[in-house]
Amino acid sequence: MASRGRDRTGPVALDDVSKAIVEQLQQDGRRSYADIGKHVGLSEAAVRQRVQRLTETGVMQIVAVTDPMQLGFYRQAMIGIRVSGDVREIADRLAALPAIDYVVLTAGTFDLLVEVVCENDDDLIELLNAEIRTLPGVVSTDTFVYLKLRKQFYNWGTR
Repeated sequence: MASRGRDRTGPVALDDVSKAIVEQLQQDGRRSYADIGKHVGLSEAAVRQRVQRLTETGVMQIVAVTDPMQLGFYRQAMIGIRVSGDVREIADRLAALPAIDYVVLTAGTFDLLVEVVCENDDDLIELLNAEIRTLPGVVSTDTFVYLKLRKQFYNWGTR
């Protein structure tokens, strides 16, 4: 998975109009460019150009957020990983695995946190034993199995 522009040294500077566009799409990602334009004072074409620039620079993605269980993925987990060596290299290798949808470098008990989405417990065991724990530099893992998702929102706005 691409880093989506997250390796920058600082945040991307957005003007108030771009922030308003992001907030409109956080409320409803299916909102039309014409409707967004009415709210932010731009033409449909101008909104389209700004949205394209925001997605190309990695400021945002427009995606369908799904319920994994309804799609046949009955096991989700967060895995804390301790490593030796270059944590960035291991993070890149983990990010290339299809079952892993989130990779973050951390400070504290774990060097990395990864979120995984698997069809079942057998697939989780296979992922852990055959793909994660066998990577050179992985010292140990702690797995936190998700029992029930209570909240998942992406509408925190902009600053």
